[in-house]
Amino acid sequence: MHLFDADGDAYLDMLSGLGVNSLGHCHPSIVSAIERQSRGLIHTSNLYWTQPAERLARELTRQSFADSVFFCNSGAEANEAAIKLARAHAFGRGSRSREIVVLERAFHGRTMGALSATPQEDKQAPFAPLVHGFKTAPHDDAAQLSALVTGDTCAVMIEPVQGEGGVFAVPDDVLVAAREACNEVGALLIFDEVQCGLGRTGSLFAYQQTPVVPDVVTLAKALGGGLPIGATLIAEQFAGALQPGFHGSTFGGNPVATAAALAALGEISKPETLADAREVGDYLMSRLESFGQLRGRGLMIGLELDEDYDARAIVNALLDKHRVLVNATGPHTLRFLPPLIATTDHVDELCLALARELES
Repeated sequence: MHLFDADGDAYLDMLSGLGVNSLGHCHPSIVSAIERQSRGLIHTSNLYWTQPAERLARELTRQSFADSVFFCNSGAEANEAAIKLARAHAFGRGSRSREIVVLERAFHGRTMGALSATPQEDKQAPFAPLVHGFKTAPHDDAAQLSALVTGDTCAVMIEPVQGEGGVFAVPDDVLVAAREACNEVGALLIFDEVQCGLGRTGSLFAYQQTPVVPDVVTLAKALGGGLPIGATLIAEQFAGALQPGFHGSTFGGNPVATAAALAALGEISKPETLADAREVGDYLMSRLESFGQLRGRGLMIGLELDEDYDARAIVNALLDKHRVLVNATGPHTLRFLPPLIATTDHVDELCLALARELES
């Protein structure tokens, strides 16, 4: 749960490397998997089949709706693969459908395709013109989303819980509307679970707490336990859309990264790990409720402070004065992404530091 600086001082990590270190730092199962794999095979490229990638793909599909997995190196790359899959599926059907509907406040990555799916002006403006074909729906209006899905739509792309946008859970009626609209026009429903997946909200996949099942789920961050890896999980009826040569990744499915991910997935998917995430998340919510408006699920929580508070200044003070790591997603919004191994004692330490800083 702690990082140490050059002087040996300990810092409580309640951000977990932006949601990556969900099992804390240097978990023994992950370290052992990396050491063992690095002595045997480090890289071949994804031209070849390797045991770690096969085992990880089998485990991801066993525990989800998916039948196929494409491995890459990050969440942005996983989303790029999903975007290309949706358009390739339309192409394969002989359809001219190319539009993708996304939600306001969404964040899907910083590569050009993923950035184009991220309707945040401050992030997009320096890099215009972007990739065409993205339309933005309100995050909380099912009727407007349904109206935007037409015969020109090849996919709807949603974070079930929006992370960078301020930790907003998308309402169930919007998710249901997206599922029904996609079914009607033959479009893909894509869930970006790069941040909210893999135990972060208290279930292995965030979609498991919703009334719908998507066609595609993208993963990264916590999947590798600290090593770079992304994955695009695809339902059987759509997996064939990406033909050989359509897409690729030199480092995708890297043996060391997939071995580490298999170890991380084994620990995260344990019922006791997920139960702890829910229980400690509830406790953290109860401790934070007196500080401001709360949003989130499990151990993915946003705290909206009064406008008198500068969230970024508080983040810096918590780091410099209290040796606690959190971050801000807006001028008045603090985000908490503790490792899934966090205890109530860690929550108490965080909240004591936060209370003292808000009082000062």
